[in-house]
This record gives sequence, structure tokens and C-alpha cells, in this order.
Amino acid sequence: MGNLCSTERDADPFSQPGRRLGEAPAAPTSASVPASATSPRRVGGPPRTLGGSEAGEAGASSRGDGSEARLKAAAAAEARFQGSKQGGKLQAQLDRQRGMTDAKVLQQASETARRQRDLDESTSALNHS
Repeated sequence: MGNLCSTERDADPFSQPGRRLGEAPAAPTSASVPASATSPRRVGGPPRTLGGSEAGEAGASSRGDGSEARLKAAAAAEARFQGSKQGGKLQAQLDRQRGMTDAKVLQQASETARRQRDLDESTSALNHS
């Protein structure tokens, strides 16, 4: 299958010297090594403590910033929550629907269907007249 899908490099595959069974493969020639692999990686910035309450000098400054950000996020979430409590017409309808029991829901659906039938009857009576 290899002959079908590839091009032929040499006319005769046996024109190059090979190796005998039991011999180690030929040593590869030197390969190029990327510059990033030879230089050590450098991580910048002071060390920081993650999570816990105990921290050094560097951790204390980052912990203060984190708690301030956490307080701001909590205040924003509280403001969004309070804003969602104040609703308009749709919120009032939603609150009414949430307060309804199953019996009330069925009664309301029945009443709506009855009104629709009455309207249909009056419309058909007007059309026949």
C-alpha cells in the first residue's frame, strides 16, 4: 500500500548500505534544540499565598485587595437582588401566579374557557342573523 500512496525516492531500495540483524540502529545526527528549551523559565512577581488566613508581607497586601474586591462584589450582588425585588406589572403578575394553588389555577382555566365559549356563541348568533 505504501507504493500506491507515496513517491519513490530511489530507483533501487538496496542501493544504500543497510545493517545486519542484531546490530544497533545508526546513531542519529545532532538535532537542533530550540532556544526556549535551553534557557530556564523565569516566573516574575513576589510570592503569594493562596486561600488561607496566614500570610506573609506579600500575601497580606494581596489578601487585602482580594477582600476589598470580594466586598465590592457582594455589595453589587446585594444591589442586584434588591433591584429584582422591586418589580413592575410583570413582577406583580408573577407573584400572583406563584401564590395560586392548583385548584385556583384549574378554576381560572375553566372560567377562561367558559368565557371563550360564550364569545363564540354570541359571534355565531350574530353571523346567522
